[in-house]
Formats: sequence, C-alpha cells, structure tokens
Amino acid sequence: MENHANSDVEAMGGRRQSQSVQYSKLPRKTMFQALWANPKVLFIAFFASFGGLEYGYQQGVLGQSLVMTRFTQNFPTVIASSSATGWLTSVLQLGGILGSLSAGVLGEIFSRKYTMFFACLWVILGSYLYIGAQSGNPSLLYAGRFFTGLGVGLFSGVGPLYNAELSAPEMRGLLVSFYQFATILGIMSSFWVGYGSNYIGGTGATQSNLAWRLPSIIQGIPAVILACGIWFMPFSPRWLVKVGRDDEAKSTLAWLRKLPVEHEQVQIEYLEIKAEAVFEERAFAKAYPHLAEQEKKNVFMHQVAQYANCFRTKDNLKRVCTAWLVMFFQQWSGIDAIIYYASNIFVSLGLTGGTTALLATGVTGVVFMVSTVPAMLIIDKVGRKPMLIVGSTVMFVSMVIVGIIVAKFRNDWPDHSVAGWVAVALIWLYIAGFGATWGPVSWTLVSEIFPLSIRAKGASIGASSNWLNNFAIAFFVPPMLKAWAWGTYIFFAVFLFGGIFWVQFFLPETKNATLEEMDRVFKSHTGVQDAELLLEAQREVGLTAFLERNAHGMVNDGEVLEKPAIVHDDVVEKASG
Repeated sequence: MENHANSDVEAMGGRRQSQSVQYSKLPRKTMFQALWANPKVLFIAFFASFGGLEYGYQQGVLGQSLVMTRFTQNFPTVIASSSATGWLTSVLQLGGILGSLSAGVLGEIFSRKYTMFFACLWVILGSYLYIGAQSGNPSLLYAGRFFTGLGVGLFSGVGPLYNAELSAPEMRGLLVSFYQFATILGIMSSFWVGYGSNYIGGTGATQSNLAWRLPSIIQGIPAVILACGIWFMPFSPRWLVKVGRDDEAKSTLAWLRKLPVEHEQVQIEYLEIKAEAVFEERAFAKAYPHLAEQEKKNVFMHQVAQYANCFRTKDNLKRVCTAWLVMFFQQWSGIDAIIYYASNIFVSLGLTGGTTALLATGVTGVVFMVSTVPAMLIIDKVGRKPMLIVGSTVMFVSMVIVGIIVAKFRNDWPDHSVAGWVAVALIWLYIAGFGATWGPVSWTLVSEIFPLSIRAKGASIGASSNWLNNFAIAFFVPPMLKAWAWGTYIFFAVFLFGGIFWVQFFLPETKNATLEEMDRVFKSHTGVQDAELLLEAQREVGLTAFLERNAHGMVNDGEVLEKPAIVHDDVVEKASG
C-alpha cells in the first residue's frame, strides 16, 4: 500500500515537474538584457531598499560617536562601562527583533508596501529622539535607538521580500541584493559622515555637540524621502493575489515586465501564483480546520495561524530552519562586531587617536561597498553556495591571522606598527569577503525559499534570527574584546568554519529557480492529498489547461519557438474567478 502511495506521489510530482518544464521553456532574457529592456524594476528595487540604507547607516553611527570627544564627555557612564556600551548598541537589536517579527503580520494585513511606510515613521521618530539627549542623561539615546531598531527591523522583514516578489527569476538575486547593497552604502555613508562631522568645532575639547548629532539628523532624511515616495510604488503582485485583487495583480505583473496583460509570460506567472495561493489555503484549512475557521472571523488570528503554519509540516520547518541558520552563520561570522566597534577595534590594533581610527573605519565602508557590487552581478550566474563557501574561507583565514597578530603584538603596538597595519588590512580583506558573498546572498536566500502561504512569516522569522543573533553579538563583544582580545577573532573563525560545513552539506542551491519551483529545490515530499490539492488548484485556475493548450506553441520538435502564444479569454476569466 505504501509503495502504491509513493508511486502516486511520484506520478503527480512528475506531472507537476512537466508543467514547470513548460514554463522554463518560455524564452527568457539574460539578466543584463532584462535590465536594459526594463530599468524601472531596478529603480523600484533600489528605492525600496532605502530601508537597508537606514539599517546600515544606523549600524555605523554609534561606533563613530563612541570615539568622538564631545560624546565621550557628555556621556561618560556609557563610555566607561563595557556593559553600558553593549546595551546602547544592542537596544537597537531589541527593537529590530520586535520589528522583524511584526513585519510578517503587518506585511500580510496592510501589504508589504504600507508596512515599509510604517517603518519609515519609526525610523524618523527614533532618529530625532536620539539627538534630544542631553549631557549626563543618555536616556533618549536608548529610546531613539530602540525606535530606530523597530523601524529597520520592519524593513528587514519586508524589504527583501518585496523586491523578491517584484522580480523575474533571472534578475531576482540582483534585485534582492539591492537591500544588502543599500545596507552597505548606509554603513559606508555613516562612516564618512562620522569622520567629517568629527571636525565640527575641532576634534578636541572645543568640539561641538553637532559633531555627534549631525549623523543622526542625516539618518532621518532617507526615511522621509521613502515615506513620501512609497505611495507611487506598486503593490506586490503576490500579495494582491492573496487578498483577491487578481485583476490588479495581472496589471501589476504586466507593468513590471513591460508586456501586455495577455502575454503568455504574464499569464503563466499569474496563474502559477494563483494556483499556489489556492493550494496553500486549502492545504492549511485541511490540516487545521479550527484555525481556518478562526481566520475567517478575526484578521489577527489569521496571522497568528499563519505563524503556526510555518511549523505545520516537515518541509515548512526545514525552510524555516534554513532561513534561521543562514542568518545565524551570517551574524556569527563576526561581521557586525567589526561594523559596530570598528573604530574601537582599529584603536586596539595600534592606530593612535580617534581621528585615525575613524579614517580607517571610513576605508572599511568603501571596501564593503566596492566588494558588494560585483557580487550582485554574478549571484544569479555563479549560484549561492559557491559564493558562500569562498567568502567563508577568505573570512576564516583573515580572522585566524588577525588573532595570531593580536596575540603576539598587542602589548607593544608602537614598536610593531607594521604588524598593526597588516591586521588592519586583513580586517579589510575580511570585510571584502563578507561583502562579496554572505552580505547579498543571505538576504536573497531568506526572501526566496518559502512557499507563498508562509513567505511573509518565514522571511520575518529569518530576519528575526538576524536581529536576535545581532543582539547577542552587540551585547557581548565589548567585554569579549576587553577580556579575550585575540581570542575574539579565533572565536568567530570557529563559527566561519562551521558555516562552511553547513553550506556545503545542508544548504540547497536556489539559483535560477522561480519562487514557485522551490519545492523541487528543497526536494519537498508532499503527501498524495497535497499533490491532489495542488493539481486541483492548477486545474481550477486554468494553469493546466493553458499549458496543454499552448504546449504546441512553445515547443516544436523539441525546440523553443520565439513567437509567444496568446492567452485565450476563457482561461483568463477562469483564473480570475
């Protein structure tokens, strides 16, 4: 009986795979051809990634302030205690955890687009609360960073997801990587803004309070721009399908692809989204009928039930664990420890004076951004796994050598300045390794691996992993650097080695797979009933009939035809119904 059931699943899976093959035979442009033909998608993705800009900028702002004369004089209790420094840094992560988890709920109820607007409001509030802190009273510093964290946490949970859902498969890696690119641009900007503002009033006792306040004032500006511009951006077509706005979803897809609504590429993409939405809704209702009933009565319960759905099956759990571990290994590579405390680290490596350390930190930002750009261009060609393995190897070697240098020379930097600069150069190499690999790849993976029914919730869980592990690092690194010194670098090297092993043996490759093809990538073994539900959904929305009707138009004697087929009106009407 079991063998018979398995054969049914395989047969259904084969039919499902054959349909995916039909879609894959559609003529597709290369990434560069697609960008040349349709640059507006690139612009939308970059604009939507302003949330990443805010995230990165905030990461660099505090580290700059910690070595500014006026800030250290105004808030000696923060500077003198490594615990207080850790709390001021990590309170941003507390807000980020709350924001990233709520992003999944808000993103489904109010849309990805409006959730980003809410995030803008929190960032604006936090930015300008921060500058209200007065000498001897750092309470508004903590409040400002918490609310800013709430905003950037929302951004991290919904920004990459929004970009992924707007993009075509051949350019999804690039567009989602824009979030990481914007994050790094924010980091670099904060480093150089901090370096420049350090000179306001002089670098000594005459330094103005504007020196540490100006970076936070500037921080609020992109949030204001995005809050105004977001009203002109499209809704996610996948979200539109989920809330029943099918005609708008089709017109949005057509607008994004610069094709007529009747074009087969637009219609197949829409029908696949529609079929998956119907399937996931019915599968969930079948597994949890009581929760499904509560969903109809209460919008909030609908969202709570969707979080439960993330852990409903082994397949869903596997994807949640994958997203969580991607962010775990990204954070425990030590990257945010370097970003948050770069100035302090460079001082500890023998660079005398806060200004020299700020300059070295500025170079770090440049290296970070420059290394990220080529990664964005090759991510969909090279693949996710090779990039992560190469990046982890470079970072591992850099951390080990820095640890050895610090262990040998940390008590006598003045006589070993060359060794200090070698360590600084290795930190820059480490940053380049991360920027070219883990930075863009991790956010791309988290945004693309989940099925439609749990995509927003799954992405928010992945983002929350980033924030939770980020919090731990931000809180514990100051005392670690003080107590362990060189051991801190070896500590992160161990996690990098573990990350190499995990990526090699447990992480699937998602290169060039559509969002609807991730079941194949993850070797999902749905039951016979789920397979039947999927086929039923595909038949109901008209996808099966459309693929069969147009098969002769796409393939002739095994060759792909250049001329696209046109969708018949009855299929469109059936799908819309």
